[in-house]
Amino acid sequence: MKIEDLEDSSDVKNNQQIVDYNYSRQIVTVDAKRALVGAGARILFYPTLLYNVCRNKIQAEFRWWDQIDQFLLLGAVPFPKDVPRLKQLGVGGVITLNEPYETLVPSSLYCAHGIDHLVIPTRDYLFAPSFVDIDRAVNFIHKNATNCKTTYVHCKAGRGRSTTIVLCYLVEYKNMTPSSALEYVRSRRPRVLLAPSQWKAVQEYKQWRLASTATSSPSSGDAVLITKADLEGYNGQLQGKELALVPRVAKTRPMIAKLSCLFASLKVSGGSSLMNMKLTEAPAC
Repeated sequence: MKIEDLEDSSDVKNNQQIVDYNYSRQIVTVDAKRALVGAGARILFYPTLLYNVCRNKIQAEFRWWDQIDQFLLLGAVPFPKDVPRLKQLGVGGVITLNEPYETLVPSSLYCAHGIDHLVIPTRDYLFAPSFVDIDRAVNFIHKNATNCKTTYVHCKAGRGRSTTIVLCYLVEYKNMTPSSALEYVRSRRPRVLLAPSQWKAVQEYKQWRLASTATSSPSSGDAVLITKADLEGYNGQLQGKELALVPRVAKTRPMIAKLSCLFASLKVSGGSSLMNMKLTEAPAC
């Protein structure tokens, strides 16, 4: 069999350059899109806010916020005058998904009324919070609900960004599917509307939670916890005998446990002959 060393050819290098170029171009395109949408959102913020205020005054069904469940409100950006009213409704926490220029109530005012404030700046119209931020918000709602406190989740109009958080909460803690959660929220607040990226985030949030939980959970395989004190005075050998890790063996299999102890004693004793091995040196199981 002939083995040849493979070196990077010019074709491979050219392909790598093309991939790097395309990736860089995609990043530039996304950044340009974000900047363009951000500029448009700034321009449209006050006109659309005025439009929402007018509709709220004219149409009774165009409510500023709606109750989703016992401890959850979904709505539009609050004004400073709304904070005492929210406090009367039992609100103990507010989640703001607005960017700084959209935020009308400072955290200090919420704090003065004994309301916790979680700020997750998210660009309007086409963007969703990250999974990490969604998880923070969902746990924030659950913690308040556990303490019988209502959480008010809002963006500018209470349609897209804030709805994304509410749907993920219903999926995570109310055992709803994304579709059933959306149908339920629409029955409580008919004008909710998600951008494609926001709906995708809701659909993929549960899978992300399961994957992150599986990654962070400890391995069920053989493991030995050794502290610094356990290794004090040891330099890898003990009187000519090699230190060895003994695999953890289930207590329900005594025969395997005995065999493991026997093999471990062989390795620890370091003897060249089975007959010369001292069984009294075998570690206890």
